[in-house]
Amino acid sequence: MRVPLAILACTLAFGPMTGVAFAQKPADAEATKTEKKKYSYAHIELKGSLPEGPSMPGLFGEVVEPLDGILGRLKKAADDEKLQGVIVHINNPTVGWGKVNELRRAIANLRAQGKTVYAWLESGETKHYLIACSADKVVVPESGVLMLPGLRAEVSFYKNLLDLLEVKAEMLRVGEYKSAAEPYSRSEMSKEFREELEAVLDGFYQQMVAGIAECRKLSPEKVREAIDVGVMTAATAKERGLVDHVTYEDQIVALIKDGDDEAQVKITKAYGKKQIDTDFSGFNGMIKMMNLLMGVEDVPRRSSAPKLAVISAVGPIMPGASQSDLFGEQTMGSATMIKAIRQARDDDTVKAIVLRVDSPGGSALASDLIWHELETVKKPVVVSMGDVAASGGYYIAMGADKIFAEPGTITGSIGVVGGKLALERSMAKIGITHSIVQRGKNAGIISITTPFTDDERKVMQGILNDIYAQFTAKAASGRKMDVDQLEKLARGRIYTGEKAKELGLIDEVGTLDDAIAAAKQAAGIDPATKLERLNLPKPVNPFEALFGPLDTETSAQTAAWSRLLKQLPESVREPLQDLSVIDSLAREPALTLMPFRLRVK
Repeated sequence: MRVPLAILACTLAFGPMTGVAFAQKPADAEATKTEKKKYSYAHIELKGSLPEGPSMPGLFGEVVEPLDGILGRLKKAADDEKLQGVIVHINNPTVGWGKVNELRRAIANLRAQGKTVYAWLESGETKHYLIACSADKVVVPESGVLMLPGLRAEVSFYKNLLDLLEVKAEMLRVGEYKSAAEPYSRSEMSKEFREELEAVLDGFYQQMVAGIAECRKLSPEKVREAIDVGVMTAATAKERGLVDHVTYEDQIVALIKDGDDEAQVKITKAYGKKQIDTDFSGFNGMIKMMNLLMGVEDVPRRSSAPKLAVISAVGPIMPGASQSDLFGEQTMGSATMIKAIRQARDDDTVKAIVLRVDSPGGSALASDLIWHELETVKKPVVVSMGDVAASGGYYIAMGADKIFAEPGTITGSIGVVGGKLALERSMAKIGITHSIVQRGKNAGIISITTPFTDDERKVMQGILNDIYAQFTAKAASGRKMDVDQLEKLARGRIYTGEKAKELGLIDEVGTLDDAIAAAKQAAGIDPATKLERLNLPKPVNPFEALFGPLDTETSAQTAAWSRLLKQLPESVREPLQDLSVIDSLAREPALTLMPFRLRVK
């Protein structure tokens, strides 16, 4: 006989049925009350430049939170069973397309783990909204403005200024798309420059439309219509389906309660962020404060556990030691990188290496030295490309076993540029003249006083041609292509990560986590296995960030110049930052440098 489920449940609870009716005992008054719903949410703020690599030690390390720190906190929230959701405050972070994808993936992971994600956006530009729309709900205040004006790339040209100053720009290049010299030798884009830039913007635009359409369940046509409007109030953005709630941050609690006024909501501010003990009382407190200021930390004992080394290759590539300031701006020094690579290579506990590249390139010599050092590593080496891995940034990645890039990573730019600015006539205008005595026909080849002679120009072009041949040959070998096939993709041209995958310049489109999983697999380790992580190179000491390395003659001036630039508006700061190219040209015969500072809004 089949027993009804309700009777079976009752039998299990109260014993066999005997036909006797049991009177139900009145429940306790407190027990009859409906238990209040409780919600626990994390609050995580995205702000600043979110630089790549480990943060600076000590107190100054809290000034700028690195990308790795934010991603770690989002991952912790995803795995925290006590949390029902996360409020992500997008507070005007200055991020590139690679970091946008990393953050979108991290938010998607939160949702996949069952967390409800609210994105709080006071006002935002395109990249901010791309991060926000990956959340469950987008919240904007009534006074907020959403700016989705499409994409616009602006490149500054200095030829007319140099002509006014009577400065002669002597620029040479290999590859018709290698446009690094154009801002100094032309007053507008060449046909090739415009062609490659339009192709890059097309790629970004397609990613932008597809990303918003998928997240907001809108047709691509509706998204393009919104983009063509450009700037919208919060109310208009909601009407167009881009925003869920027009309200204020403190009212998100009411949204979480969803009409249940009895519900309790707990929000943990700065969730997962390292807290600094600020009790500096007494003698020990003074010592603690000094250690924090100097970046002195307890050095953990060397572990014998298996490790994965993540080497951060961030900033313009130059010979010597890496440098960094308190605002997250970095340069990648070949000596520092070589030391880090050797440390990972020679450590038997390190099973694989992931090189995280975020660099527009720089010195051809320094790039080649870093590339060569990676070639000596017999362990699996996987590259993960961030916002940009162009020219020298691509060069150092060529020998990896596998290359990952974000969909919007600027990559490629396989080409070489060189030259100098001749200041003789400009200096004469302010009363400075020169008399020259030389031995050797080409003794003035690196002088910034006089232009190239015909012989000097021929010699310099020959050097650039040789370096370009080396670059393309090594890239072809690394990508397992014929040199002729690779050279057609080179010529200084840049691509998005998606296009680079299509052309075979990278292996996969993916995040840093994807690259780490691939490195483990290449080392014969289950990708799900957690390995101890060794972050290299060691972060710059705060005092070096303030005053520069003590063994660098010009470090104090460089640090002071960097601090001055930070005080200027972006529109003024970026052209002045481009003057560093002039300094590089004066000291380096050849540069593998991204063609221009790409500012896409």
